Amino acid sequence: MTIQKLKLAVLSAVTLAVLSPWVPAPISVAVASEEATRHVVHLRGGASITGELLRQRTDRVVLDVGFTVLTIPAEEVQRIEPLGGEPEVLEATDLYQVARSRDELAVKENVDRCGASVLQVQTPIGLGSGFVISDDGYVVTAHHVIAGEHKITLTLFQADERELQRVQFEKVRIVATQPEADLALLKIEDLDGRTLPVVPLGDSDGLLQGQSVFSIGSPLGLDRTVSEGIVSLKNRPMGGRLYIQSTTQINSGNSGGPLFNLRGEVVGVNNMKLAAVGVEGMSFAVPSSTLKNFLRNRDAFAFNVRNPNSGFRYHAPPTQ
Repeated sequence: MTIQKLKLAVLSAVTLAVLSPWVPAPISVAVASEEATRHVVHLRGGASITGELLRQRTDRVVLDVGFTVLTIPAEEVQRIEPLGGEPEVLEATDLYQVARSRDELAVKENVDRCGASVLQVQTPIGLGSGFVISDDGYVVTAHHVIAGEHKITLTLFQADERELQRVQFEKVRIVATQPEADLALLKIEDLDGRTLPVVPLGDSDGLLQGQSVFSIGSPLGLDRTVSEGIVSLKNRPMGGRLYIQSTTQINSGNSGGPLFNLRGEVVGVNNMKLAAVGVEGMSFAVPSSTLKNFLRNRDAFAFNVRNPNSGFRYHAPPTQ
């Protein structure tokens, strides 16, 4: 082999090594059959449309039906499934969803897939994050974000054709809280005809050490902030409870926000980190297994408006 050919071979090998981490999961384009690219879009009115799925975004779905291309508003879509296959998202309970046959994507693509379901949670004394688990307005956040408060504002960031809009909901009810697990369930009372985008809950028990995870939230009020890391340990015991320890950077304002795997499933609820001189990359999240148990037994943790220690904050009386 000549020196020139050797240089070209080495250069090709180096280029592949550098680019390979950025290449998405392989898909069959040249050999894919027509049926493999066709999907069934089920609409909320009960109808369904079959065609080639060209684009799926948080605000719309673009479908090629053969003689024309349809743009379907996302709020009209109930679910999308491959032709002859199983639906990607299935109802697991009356409240939250789980995913099946969902592909792993890069963080950038996952942000487009599930970022619209993350909200900013604001109270008179602070900020936090939350995420939508049901399209009729149920939201999960951390208990310490809303503890002692009854005035809660949720902000959803919804993209349309040209710009990103902030949609605020001020009629928010506390449904259930579990201070010991640092979890809270909220309900938006007036959706104004909107159907909210939902993220499914994943299996925290199936996490692996070193697995990639990422977070979306509002640290220090900087909304739609994305950070990425790996699972340091999936079952770190602290204070008598188990937490997911990760290197995902979170700060004040991330509390209550989702910790995602690369399938776009919520595997944890961010709630704390270690902060000290010389300490970096030690964040913790409540496992989704704990969250599912809280949601399934939400009646046991129902918020009591008559309890002054549950949801209402009383100021100290004035002193002379």
